[in-house]
Amino acid sequence: MKRYFLTIALIATTASGVFTSRADDTNTPAATNAPAVAAAPAANTNMPAPTLDQRVAAIEAYFQNGDPTAPFKDTNGNQNVQWPPVINTSLTNSTGAVAAYPGAGHNAWLLTSTALVLFMTLPGLALFYGGLVRKKNVLSVLAQCFLITGLVTILWVVCGYGMIFGGTGDMTKDWIKGIVGSPFICWMLNNVTSAPNPNYSYWVSENVLAMFQLMFAIITPALIVGSIAERMKFKAILVFMTLWMFIVYFTQGHMVWGINGLMNGVWNPGAKIKAMDFAGGTVVHMTSGWTGLVLCLILGRRIGFGRDNFTPHSMVLTYIGTGMLWVGWYGFNSGSAVAGDVIAANAFTTTTIATAVSSFVWPMMEWVFRGKPSVLGFCSGAVAGLVVITPAAGYVTPQGAMAIGIAAGVIPWFFVYKVKGWLGYDDALDTFGVHAIGGTLGALMTGMLARNSVNPNLATNLKAYVTDSIFQPLVWQQIKAIGVTLVLVIFGTIVCAFITKLLVGLRPTEEVEIAGLDINEHGEEGYHG
Repeated sequence: MKRYFLTIALIATTASGVFTSRADDTNTPAATNAPAVAAAPAANTNMPAPTLDQRVAAIEAYFQNGDPTAPFKDTNGNQNVQWPPVINTSLTNSTGAVAAYPGAGHNAWLLTSTALVLFMTLPGLALFYGGLVRKKNVLSVLAQCFLITGLVTILWVVCGYGMIFGGTGDMTKDWIKGIVGSPFICWMLNNVTSAPNPNYSYWVSENVLAMFQLMFAIITPALIVGSIAERMKFKAILVFMTLWMFIVYFTQGHMVWGINGLMNGVWNPGAKIKAMDFAGGTVVHMTSGWTGLVLCLILGRRIGFGRDNFTPHSMVLTYIGTGMLWVGWYGFNSGSAVAGDVIAANAFTTTTIATAVSSFVWPMMEWVFRGKPSVLGFCSGAVAGLVVITPAAGYVTPQGAMAIGIAAGVIPWFFVYKVKGWLGYDDALDTFGVHAIGGTLGALMTGMLARNSVNPNLATNLKAYVTDSIFQPLVWQQIKAIGVTLVLVIFGTIVCAFITKLLVGLRPTEEVEIAGLDINEHGEEGYHG
């Protein structure tokens, strides 16, 4: 009966959003979407026409990923000449502001990056995790990844995008200033159009940005599956992930990436914590990894853990999934520049270096301490390198990426092969060891290795914190961000887990767990004969 209630409630939520969105299309936008700046004005023929130099400056802004409207404004930011054709006064973004045409090249790179990040989850992560479980549970992992993809997309369109990125940056619109955004801004992606939103990009369409960030929102809860694989009910995952997205992900995302976020040190001059996270060290990897640890402790160990054989059923699937993750991660990290510019190029470079180094160091550690380098070691090392470089990719030099790759191959390895055994927790597929430890390590090393020569945006609000030294003031800001993230994730996960347990329970019966989740929860088997 509960499953029918949950399904009906989810459909009703979606339907109500559709009807609300249709109503908004024919009426004045809700007050929560009221822009902080004037709506797009009609062409003012009383103003002088722009000069050739001004129009050329707007074109040059495209190559510099700069503001194309700046040449047509005075020193106070007010328009002082007529808008040229590059400024489309009939095209407005979700804030109601005048927008330039999106830049074809920058938009093309973000469209490509969006597809690459989805490729990381479907099929990359699904195959990576699917190969690591026993064959009686392989389909359960694939189903959980697909479930999360559909569920998170619905939540994102209804209100998730607006809670993180919506609005003009007006603190009064937040439910909790700089921490929790309003779910009513950009409801059902209302007014999110192909016009760029200069809060996040001058040249990328806002609807493309919304889809790009959706893919981050999808893979984050999917990573949690690795900690609780083979022992959590399908309907429990549905309920838990729904609650977790609101309590943890949308909150963390707004604090770190929202234009008025509490911890958005790069772009928010009023940020209380001057931290930075280029592509998701805290937002994606710390939240998923630490959630995985807390949740696996609440669930308890799998039946037979420490006694039965839990070796991966197909390292071939895991190897293929790893390759897909590495390729897709270029969209994840390089795409987070939100442009095809010099910062994207640096992120691409540092991602390659850190990943390759870590994929070498991890199996070498195995070879030295365990006698043989394993294929799983190569795969785990590659993923660890990708995780640790994520928050730093657009901020560190190639030399910094080398250091990150070495650390990623040693420290997560130590937690997976030593600490896990000492403490005895059943982190089934090492989400905690790789993503929680890797994400935390990456956030810290970002503070140590970020350099002004890599990213000129660091001078905007972080000039006093990025001094190009190992123990620069930014390190302390990163430590504070790590602390805030841990508090949110630990308490948020406990709340979500116990509400889920109260509503639908967490674990399947002992008989179902022993027989396997594939046949019992999905009526299918991954292999026959």
